[in-house]
Amino acid sequence: MLIVMKLDAPRADIERVKEKIRSLGYTPHEIPGDHRTAIGITGNKSRPDAEQFLTLASVLEAIPVTKPFKLVSRDAKPEDSLVHVGEEVVGGKELTMIAGPCSVEGRQQIIDIAFTLKEMGVRFLRGGAYKPRTSPYSFQGYKTEALHYLKDARDATGLKIVTEVKDTETLPLVAEVADVLQVGARNMQNYSLLEAIGDLRKPVLLKRGLSATIEELLMAAEYILHGGNYNVILCERGIRTFETATRNTLDLNAIPIIKKLSHLPIIVDPSHGIGVWDGVASMALAAIAAGADGLIIEVHPDPTMALSDGYQSLKVNKFKQLLEKLEQLAPIMDRTFTRTAINAEAVE
Repeated sequence: MLIVMKLDAPRADIERVKEKIRSLGYTPHEIPGDHRTAIGITGNKSRPDAEQFLTLASVLEAIPVTKPFKLVSRDAKPEDSLVHVGEEVVGGKELTMIAGPCSVEGRQQIIDIAFTLKEMGVRFLRGGAYKPRTSPYSFQGYKTEALHYLKDARDATGLKIVTEVKDTETLPLVAEVADVLQVGARNMQNYSLLEAIGDLRKPVLLKRGLSATIEELLMAAEYILHGGNYNVILCERGIRTFETATRNTLDLNAIPIIKKLSHLPIIVDPSHGIGVWDGVASMALAAIAAGADGLIIEVHPDPTMALSDGYQSLKVNKFKQLLEKLEQLAPIMDRTFTRTAINAEAVE
């Protein structure tokens, strides 16, 4: 159930409603909104009686929420959520671009690519420090060493850092460096990790699992919101199907469906979605045309030398060409795409 408060509801009345919910053995969740204050109720095994809330001061209405994902649904919050990462905003009119190599391969490598991306107007740098891989013999990332390099790249350029967290043990280390915590496809249903991230207030990029349904993705996000962290960005990165010509099948159908069901922003990872570099640009443009709020793309100065995912990484010149096309597409989709480099102090 969702308790909707009057627009000018005083804080005391909001707290009184939350205390009433707790007294019934349920959990209240104050949901931030631009035009109203709403309080979601979870922990109930049956529908609460609306009458016991409608008599409380400043309560406007009590709305049943029938979907299994309560807090991420449009029922809980009709307007789009904006995720703030410092001064950057994900989910608004401006398209978000996250770019960089699959893995951090060295200090100078990640700083050099960060400067290159910054000059193109990119605001978010991706790079894997911990790399959960299918094979234990594949490159697993430089771990804590790579985290130091990512911090150096941020200090040098001002770019926001997006990097993957693979377990609860390393979460504190990654959270110290990351501006956005990435939960990879393999960890989408790692509920202990989702709960731990829910206790933080740091922005999260939650990738769809390899074989996960849209509902399962939204339920995974529900774990994080249920813990009190509303700063969740969803990511469609392709799912496993019977098709073998591409690495995955990029499910662009998911974008309008998720936009209809949830208020959370959603971006697309065309690099993993198709898995071949010469198809990435097409899928990136298609994703924006489908309504995505942004993209996360693997970019490498020399993909043939990449320690992971080189075959799906764009060279810098190809990435630049894609940005130019996105500038043309953005206004058609009633979006903006600003490519002005940000200011930052350079590392000596």
